[in-house]
Amino acid sequence: MSLIVFLLIAVLTVILTTWVMRKIVLEGKYEYAIFFVLYYLPFYVTGLGLVYMPTRSVLIVNVFQYLKELVLFTAVLSFVFYQKSLFQYPFRLHKVDILFLAFIGMGFLYMLLPLGEADPVSKAVYFKNMLMPALVYFLARNTEFDKSDTNDLFRGIFTIAILAFLVNVGEKLAATHLQSHTGFALYFSEVREMEPSGNYGLAWTFETQSTGRRFASFFADPLELASSVLLGFSAGLIWYLTSKREDWTLYGIVMGASFASLLFSASRAAFASFFVMIFFIAVIFRLYRLILVGAFLFFAFVGFVLFFATEDFYFFVVDTITFENTSSVGHLVEWLLALESMVANPLGVGLAMSGNVGVVDEEFRVGGENQYLIYGVQLGWIGMFLYILILAYGIKTCIQVFRQSDNIMTARIAFVGAAVKVGLLLPLFTANAELYSYVAWMSWWMVGYSVNAFQRIRYPKAVAA
Repeated sequence: MSLIVFLLIAVLTVILTTWVMRKIVLEGKYEYAIFFVLYYLPFYVTGLGLVYMPTRSVLIVNVFQYLKELVLFTAVLSFVFYQKSLFQYPFRLHKVDILFLAFIGMGFLYMLLPLGEADPVSKAVYFKNMLMPALVYFLARNTEFDKSDTNDLFRGIFTIAILAFLVNVGEKLAATHLQSHTGFALYFSEVREMEPSGNYGLAWTFETQSTGRRFASFFADPLELASSVLLGFSAGLIWYLTSKREDWTLYGIVMGASFASLLFSASRAAFASFFVMIFFIAVIFRLYRLILVGAFLFFAFVGFVLFFATEDFYFFVVDTITFENTSSVGHLVEWLLALESMVANPLGVGLAMSGNVGVVDEEFRVGGENQYLIYGVQLGWIGMFLYILILAYGIKTCIQVFRQSDNIMTARIAFVGAAVKVGLLLPLFTANAELYSYVAWMSWWMVGYSVNAFQRIRYPKAVAA
């Protein structure tokens, strides 16, 4: 059975890769790399487990693992190759461009400098992981989709959101994690040398403190699912708000499925960030009825906890709020360790010295459960503030494009980009959230697309680049 599943995955991957690469290489449509990101990354880690289980081949796994890098690098080369005169291409840098270039340039410098205990290969791999979102941003920064392409993009986001919910329902009904049957533990144990943990033989993130199940659907873990549903919900919301009322059904289903998946994931940070995102959308985009909806959902949740929740769930919520939950205490300890390192080494200690990436040696790791501090430990205070400024100006630009663009499709992309980046601000405090490649890369693409649109609005007679 596992061999049949592997063959199915291989066939589907070949079909997707062939279609995208044909567009990129033969037609010069480098922007189609985003469709590979859309359809490949949600299933990425689960797929690696399903590939490794019947083959036991690290080489075959590596082929699937590095496909995403191959597609993105090929897309960048396609952009260069298909320019009639690259040196006359009208580059007009925006603040986000400059900040991104400074951040990646700093990462490249720290990869070369003899800082930290990590070996050169680990530093190079870590820098590669930093570079990937920048490449996605760059491709979007030079992309202008037509209505059909944008429709296809959002249709894919809706499909992922609904499929994730359906898998969650199946997991709940079967009282099991999908990852228990996909070679998840085997892959992490034998390939990544990370032994299974927790009561379900997967990882501690798949359960609450009271050992209740936290589901991840086909994503890598419940935390990635929880962050990714922000993308589906905000996309469904903007289409609901900007479409005819008789067409509300699909968008309502997408929003409902996304919120339900959030509950299945039982992620405290993502649950809080959901309401932060709702409030942000209501205030910034002047959708004040959403505040009432958010307030209703919040008080409904409080009522459920007080009057209907099990005793275990009640104390799970209370301990979280009072920071008596062991996970919450663990976050605080990691933050303090990271801040201590940043005070002692304000210029950073070098790449691959913090975070939960596989190339970070546990023996040397400093901190790792706060994306801002992870960059702060490695790149120093300057690197951390560069990352924060990229987020701030990226969100600001998306808001400006949403308000100023006459193109409804562009406005929708800008709306989702801003909403998701704001929604991820809290998860970034409690996780190495840039590792959630689906939602991270998709939202960076939307920021890049919005910056491109902003430049076209500001300089209508020039081609933004």
